[in-house]
Amino acid sequence: MKIKLRDIAHGRSGDKGDAANIGIIAFDDDGYNIINKHLTAEVVKKHFAGICKGKVERFELPNIRALNFILHNTLGGGGTVSLKHDAQGKTLAAALLRLELVV
Repeated sequence: MKIKLRDIAHGRSGDKGDAANIGIIAFDDDGYNIINKHLTAEVVKKHFAGICKGKVERFELPNIRALNFILHNTLGGGGTVSLKHDAQGKTLAAALLRLELVV
């Protein structure tokens, strides 16, 4: 069965230099159980294969039903030097929420 991530969670994203930061927050406990099991660093790395040139780290925040991902070497050097349209990674959460998880 496939579930659209945007149907069970919302997200925020931003930057820290050349690394993008994406927080995904589940709407409820059931949603958190799904993202905790199925939204791995490998799945996120594959979803952003065209732009994420470094590793992806995942951090769990169960008390707020959230996962935080750091995508290294993703923003073309960061906001002050990058030629990318979204040098601060503000749209990356919306891009990740388009993902369909196979559960």
